[in-house]
Amino acid sequence: MPKHTIVVDHEVYERLQKEAKPFVDNPNTVLRRLLDLGQEGPAAGRRRRSSLAPLLAAGLLSPGQRLTWRRRNLGETHTAYVTDDGYLRLEDGSICDSPSGACEAVADCKINGWSVWHTEDGVSLAGLRDRS
Repeated sequence: MPKHTIVVDHEVYERLQKEAKPFVDNPNTVLRRLLDLGQEGPAAGRRRRSSLAPLLAAGLLSPGQRLTWRRRNLGETHTAYVTDDGYLRLEDGSICDSPSGACEAVADCKINGWSVWHTEDGVSLAGLRDRS
């Protein structure tokens, strides 16, 4: 589905922030809720099951938990948050269903996201998966 860009004034943006659920919403999900369009868009039926859901079920990840990908050679650090249903919400508010998909979204490169995303304790998602 094509995406469109809109510009809103400061007052509208503040209202969107006020209505947003922390670590869950982005502007689009807030507007969908306020306009009573449902939580998911037309492409929702095509969304894959979250690959992190088993880690949530096992208590190895928590909703809202912050994950980081430090790219030392480039001097970049990317951040993602685990959603209630085990997806990854990126800094721009977009939602990814896999760690590798999140890597592609933030850095436009294909890489094994299980090995590069880490908890604040420095444990990789692959390490957590091995514990489950």
